[in-house]
Amino acid sequence: MRALFHRYLNTSLILRVSIALVLGLAVGLIGGPQVADWLAPFGELLLRLLKFLIVPIVLFTLMVGVNQANIGSMGRVGQKLFGFYVLTSALAIVVGLVVASLFEPGSGMALDEDADINVPVNPGFVSVLLNVVPDNIFAAFTELNLLGIIFIAIVFGIALLKLRESEAHAELGEHLFKVVEALNEVTLKVMAGVLQYVPIGVFAIVAKTAGEHGMATILALGDMVLVLYIALAAHLFVYCILMRFYGVEVRAFFREARTPMATAFATQSSSGTLPLTLDAARRLGIPKRIYGFSLPLGATINMDGAAIRIAISAVFAANVVGVPLDLMTMAEIVLIGTLTSIGTAGVPGAGIVMIATVFAQVGLPIETVALLVSIDALVGMGATGLNVTGDLVGTAIVARSESKYPVDTAVEGAKPVG
Repeated sequence: MRALFHRYLNTSLILRVSIALVLGLAVGLIGGPQVADWLAPFGELLLRLLKFLIVPIVLFTLMVGVNQANIGSMGRVGQKLFGFYVLTSALAIVVGLVVASLFEPGSGMALDEDADINVPVNPGFVSVLLNVVPDNIFAAFTELNLLGIIFIAIVFGIALLKLRESEAHAELGEHLFKVVEALNEVTLKVMAGVLQYVPIGVFAIVAKTAGEHGMATILALGDMVLVLYIALAAHLFVYCILMRFYGVEVRAFFREARTPMATAFATQSSSGTLPLTLDAARRLGIPKRIYGFSLPLGATINMDGAAIRIAISAVFAANVVGVPLDLMTMAEIVLIGTLTSIGTAGVPGAGIVMIATVFAQVGLPIETVALLVSIDALVGMGATGLNVTGDLVGTAIVARSESKYPVDTAVEGAKPVG
């Protein structure tokens, strides 16, 4: 048993996760709901472990990152990131509309007018912005308000930087910075242990998802699922073009990005996958001052996969009711969908909120959302995987564009992305 355990630990993480995905799918489809219920606690444990790490990783990584940069560089990086998020979200919706228009998912299906769907209320863009500044620090931590935690980390990180630069308290600031650095290293050690459990948790989550939904659900709305994954693959190709354009080594990028991509696919949680995404960026040699800021922010507001889901769902709904979308309506979907994907950041049920908001604006029947609920998990898996990939792509591109500026030392043995 000991030899088998050591062999498990010495096998590459991505190979273990890949095997877990395949085995989980097979076990779930064969075993059905009974096996899904039995394995559910093992998957829940993985989600809890990953969420357990989010607060210390975001807080300490970002505070250390701020203290390895300067205010001017942070503002420059923030502008580049926001521009990337807006551009790729708009591109994602365009890609989704083009692919869906070619394959026409939903054609021939009938709308169930008695269908009932509970859509969470869209809080609005202003409310989301106000939520960035938490009225209670501890509530931001307990509620996993990522935008609020980012705000706290930046504010206290800047304060610590100013303390280190002051003549009167420089020594005190250095001591405090060493404590924060040590806490960050301790958190990374804990994360290294949690990573060993990831394949087991992924196996359980995939088996549970497959066991609950089965092949019948997949086949019932198979064209919708197929079209969505074609669009996701097309947008992934767009990422490759962008990375090549900016000089990012694509093969090296995907070698390290595979694990967070696969975990995001299984868990359907961008924020839950954040510890693995940060570790991948570290292994890619991306400066901590960049990935410590970009990845927590991206996990909250950058949702290219969700944007594609909006576009595919809109074409699907239009085909179901027999009213094809015209160019003006498509342009409206691009604009509203781009803003909505950022405006509903961190909202529970954000995918349904975004789809319902866009449908209401362009006059599509909200009842069609009910048709998509049965495949929500299958759609969400692919969308979340692309969301996390987009976060890492944006981080790598911004890091490459910042290469002419002084950066901190890359992780030992890491191969830089460019």
